[in-house]
Amino acid sequence: MATDTKVFGGRPHALTDAPFTYCPGCTHGISHRLIAEVLDELGVEGRAIAIAPVGCSVLAYEFFNCDGIQAAHGRAPAVACAVARTHPDAVVFTYQGDGDLASIGAAEMVHAATRGDNIVIIFINNAIYGMTGGQLAPTSLLGQVTQTSPYGREVARDGHPIRVVEMLSTLEGVALAQRVALDTPAHIREAKRAIKRAFENQIAGKGFSIVELLSTCPTNWGLSPADSFTWLQENLLPYYPLGVYKEIDK
Repeated sequence: MATDTKVFGGRPHALTDAPFTYCPGCTHGISHRLIAEVLDELGVEGRAIAIAPVGCSVLAYEFFNCDGIQAAHGRAPAVACAVARTHPDAVVFTYQGDGDLASIGAAEMVHAATRGDNIVIIFINNAIYGMTGGQLAPTSLLGQVTQTSPYGREVARDGHPIRVVEMLSTLEGVALAQRVALDTPAHIREAKRAIKRAFENQIAGKGFSIVELLSTCPTNWGLSPADSFTWLQENLLPYYPLGVYKEIDK
């Protein structure tokens, strides 16, 4: 499409000139670019409102050329629902990590989904708490070493890792639940298509859409950027299979 050519030829207009604050090798920057490209292509930058909670995404509102709100830890879906209900013409999305969304924010996420609130959730899953120092997250894998599981995650003590999109796909209010990854060009292209589909759902009033993006955290994984992509492919992809877990057409 002509819009794609224009966007890929330079910086998306929906992305500000602010330097990213993320660690080298982190894939937050890739996901930000994809979101900005989608906002440009859909022509909704002026209607978009980004909700960023606590975590590595805490400064996300500085990177998008749209209105933004910072929410308390885990509360982004609740804030997004309020914004969407009071401003039904707005294009509202949250940008959340796994430590935020799947732990303290689990209730907000589940109830927004079961109500079918017309919002988009962009969910970054790197299987660890990023900003706060690398603690065990709800998505950390069995045997994974973190600051709070120095001998690896154990089922008896820590439970099983949560597969978020599979869980949400069982709820009636969900319009789209899809998992993608940011490790290869092909996967990144599919991630963009998923993000665009989620925003198109919201514009069409279809309800709750969530796109989970498997991402890297070289700093807290203790790996080089290159090795972190290998770790994602060898460890995250087998436990968190990519695909569309629910999609409605109405």
